[in-house]
Amino acid sequence: MTDKYAVIGNPIAHSKSPQIHKMFADQTGQDISYEAILAPLDGFAATIERLRKEGYKGCNVTVPFKHEAWQLCNELTSRAIDAEAVNTLKFETGKVIGDNTDGIGLVRDIEHNFSTSLKGKRILLIGAGGAAHGVLHLLLEAAQAPLVIYNRTLEKAVSLKKTIEQHEKLKLRSVEAVEFGKLGDKQFDVVINATSAGLTDSEIPLPVTVFAPGALAYDMMYGRETPFLKFAREHGVAVITDGLGMLVEQAAESFFIWRGVRPETAPVIAALRKQQ
Repeated sequence: MTDKYAVIGNPIAHSKSPQIHKMFADQTGQDISYEAILAPLDGFAATIERLRKEGYKGCNVTVPFKHEAWQLCNELTSRAIDAEAVNTLKFETGKVIGDNTDGIGLVRDIEHNFSTSLKGKRILLIGAGGAAHGVLHLLLEAAQAPLVIYNRTLEKAVSLKKTIEQHEKLKLRSVEAVEFGKLGDKQFDVVINATSAGLTDSEIPLPVTVFAPGALAYDMMYGRETPFLKFAREHGVAVITDGLGMLVEQAAESFFIWRGVRPETAPVIAALRKQQ
């Protein structure tokens, strides 16, 4: 029988996940179906329970349910514990297992698809919300170097920094919290926008000197040139990209968790780029 999977969110009609997982299934010969499901804002838990009863094997979780999914699980991976959010659920008898593949998706996109090792790189992470929290631990593990969290409010950046200071394996990593407008003349090799500023075309206050020679500018949003990417392009940044590769890479990790098979991501990213 065909194994059933889904992505759950609100809104969800825009999701590329069904298309991505169909390409993965075709490529690997896995017999699965994958659909997008709109859950009511107050009905996520009920939706998960229904899917389990209907024999689904797992699902992806997107905005705004990632933290609720984290709370719902009775087993969590270390990545999910660190992120305090879940984007991948695996259903087993009597168990809902939660994982978070966002961080590994971002790191793989940068390191493999852009051939940019993060080790030793000076990283600026813009934002201190759920998206930043979801990738911070994996970025620190990959970089093994100081990282700066840059946020509109200092309080939220400090709160995210404290999650690292309390982490047994990462507590000795150097993390600095800086509020908007206070970066000074610091320069970075990798600048990652984890805010939703691109949705409203909001400018992020960045000094023109923020990008080191040969820097990478990465916006976790995808599908459009955000003001952040425009700023980077206008200031001669060497490598500029949106988050489409991260989307595909985190999906590939979910696919591996469910099926035990790792699909090739490059042809899927290329196919989606052609549609943009």
